Amino acid sequence: MTLSRRALFLLAAASALTLLPSCNRDSSGKIKIAVVTNNPEDFWTICEKGAKDAAEKQGVELIFRRPDKAEAGIQLNILNELVAKGVKGIAVSVIDPENQTPDLKRIAGQTNLITMDNDAKDSDRLCYIGTDNYEAGKAVGRLIKEAMPNGGTVAVFVGQITPINARLRVQGVFDELAGQKDAKGPKLGKYELYRNEAITDNGQRATCLDNAKDALAQLGGKENVCMVGLWAYNAPAILEAVKSKNLAGKVKIVSFDEDAATLSAIEAGEIYATVVQDPYNFGYKSVEVLAEAAKSGDKSSLSKEPVRNIMYRVVMKDAAKDPVTGADRLAVVPFRAELNRLMGR
Repeated sequence: MTLSRRALFLLAAASALTLLPSCNRDSSGKIKIAVVTNNPEDFWTICEKGAKDAAEKQGVELIFRRPDKAEAGIQLNILNELVAKGVKGIAVSVIDPENQTPDLKRIAGQTNLITMDNDAKDSDRLCYIGTDNYEAGKAVGRLIKEAMPNGGTVAVFVGQITPINARLRVQGVFDELAGQKDAKGPKLGKYELYRNEAITDNGQRATCLDNAKDALAQLGGKENVCMVGLWAYNAPAILEAVKSKNLAGKVKIVSFDEDAATLSAIEAGEIYATVVQDPYNFGYKSVEVLAEAAKSGDKSSLSKEPVRNIMYRVVMKDAAKDPVTGADRLAVVPFRAELNRLMGR
């Protein structure tokens, strides 16, 4: 090889080595970390703020993606796109764990993968970050019993029943009402389950509103009715349906998550209470652990703690104690003020 050709070869080799890590970093040299949600709802705005704060602290580039529909195929396209971009870690709220697991395993072989909010434990993910949804569901059940202590009809609404978090929440509600494990309708202790199942809307707020209106029409003039929304947008849609039938204050509503409309309705006495997760820390912790794993190249700390539960809380009009667990329940006004501060509002 001549000197000039050797110099060109060495220059090309050096250029190639320089380019190798670039697919995992942006033009500023930052590691890329991605967070992928399961739908486009406002719930994820809080998660995104936590993810951004962690990315800034860790010095990484954040890619935050929301599917425009709660469909596994759309989510998979996003995940594949991120892998092609060479991200060093992905946190995903899985839409359909059973059917997505083969693709998630493939992705876990290409980058660091964790699940947050909704798990897929057989996907080779390194860890899960989120709520203990069964216990959170039981907390919802306790609120139903307080709001309607003499029994009655309970209508449960949730976006989809395929995600594990939805199934666990629903089962927690059923078991708490029935006072036994693995309870099923139509009878749950002294409570009657409307339609003998949780009512789904495929992640569509408008469909939830229609479902709630239909339930109110079917339930007619029943005296004791409690409608329960287990995804963030469910309770506001239920309240809209209740108001359209001039039943505000008569039909009890119990919620999940901290939608702004839900918090306002609790303050107004239109929704009894809500069980809130901690989406800020879903985002913050997910980016934090993925950034640290990417920097160190060490995954062992993640796999040693495969489930990292972030505690749920209960928000009501006034502060109180959970009569069963003794845990503090938060008053809505200071909770909302703290949330606004966290969000920089």
